[in-house]
Amino acid sequence: MARETTEQRGLGKDWTAEKYIETAIKEIKAQVGDGKVLLALSGGVDSSVVAALLIKAIGKQLYCVHVNHGLLRKGEPEQVVQVFKHQMDANLIYVDATERFLTKLAGVSDPEQKRKIIGKEFIDVFADEAKKLDGIKFLAQGTIYPDITESKGVKAHHNVGGLPKELDFELVEPVKMLYKDEVRAVGKALGLPDTMVYRQPFPGPGLGVRCIGAITRDRLEAVRESDAILREEFAKGGLEGKVWQYFTIVPDVKSTGIIDGKRSWDWPVIIRAVNSTDATAATIEEIPYPLLHRITDRILSEVKGVNRVLYDLSPKPISTIEWE
Repeated sequence: MARETTEQRGLGKDWTAEKYIETAIKEIKAQVGDGKVLLALSGGVDSSVVAALLIKAIGKQLYCVHVNHGLLRKGEPEQVVQVFKHQMDANLIYVDATERFLTKLAGVSDPEQKRKIIGKEFIDVFADEAKKLDGIKFLAQGTIYPDITESKGVKAHHNVGGLPKELDFELVEPVKMLYKDEVRAVGKALGLPDTMVYRQPFPGPGLGVRCIGAITRDRLEAVRESDAILREEFAKGGLEGKVWQYFTIVPDVKSTGIIDGKRSWDWPVIIRAVNSTDATAATIEEIPYPLLHRITDRILSEVKGVNRVLYDLSPKPISTIEWE
């Protein structure tokens, strides 16, 4: 499907991020009035831009709920708190639900079942927090234009339509007429940090789909730490922003190795780095060997329980981008 112009979407042919912000603020104020708005703030691009827009428009009338399900990348929950609570002075409710999620996921290896558990628990946690707040009339969501045209609704990680019926909210969707690059431009104009505005695509179940098989805490930590090393080295190597998506995977298999002169029985870390425009197809990024060696050396020396580093060379199709 061809991309519609800003004029076709009713935004005007001379669209700019600054003009859009000005218009969106007026529309938000007109819709909300003096009402209170609730937002599930994941830390992703869409929800972060919506949060920044609403803070600018209605300030303390917005209540953001950030649920840490224990499956986020290293440093992400801390960044959400730093940016929105400390820098933007938002009403931010931070919920560390790590134990709740990992307990529910214990022993579950089926990918779809894992996704369902994560989705349901998120809704339950969010609903619990919503019930503690009085006078909430509106629910803000980070719906963007492709969500409407491609799926006739909102995407799963924003859609909290599974909330209990008594929580009858009116939707506020201030970026629903924008494509992702336009949302990023708005975020940039609102002063959000580049690490948030240009955040890579990240699945709703987070690292849960990169810890292949039944999630264990030690293997999940291996995914988180190896992913942080990969991102740090890509940034140092000048690949940050040039490669569409890159991450690590730790499957539930082990192999023999030698660590400190002793035989080990540990996991492999798999590196995945792909380029794509819309995720329907993807090509492999050719990582320079010197960089690949640095990443390998760091992972093997710094990540516990790992004795091999592998590189996934499979394009989409036949492979998918994520492993689960």
